[in-house]
Amino acid sequence: MQGYYKHHVFFCLNRREAGENCCANHDAEAMQAYAKERIKTLRRAGQGKVRINKAGCLDRCDLGPCLVVYPEGVWYTYLDKKDIDEIIDSHLVNGRIVERLRLP
Repeated sequence: MQGYYKHHVFFCLNRREAGENCCANHDAEAMQAYAKERIKTLRRAGQGKVRINKAGCLDRCDLGPCLVVYPEGVWYTYLDKKDIDEIIDSHLVNGRIVERLRLP
């Protein structure tokens, strides 16, 4: 059985106490909004395609900003829009995992 979306992407937007590492300190909200808009621009949003979602704590903030792609369960980190573009173009569009950004 196939899921409602081909890929479901969750961006951690968690904000922790001052001084603690968290995804929100790495512009995660802006990166999530950028990814969502880019997927819409590529006409990849919707049923049978891609859904970009916000998430609370995914409990991996110590590894940098993170997102996870389902159904594969592949975790990524990123630094900027170029990294988000690479995840979208390689993984979500062409089905190739971006090893350099993959989290263990």
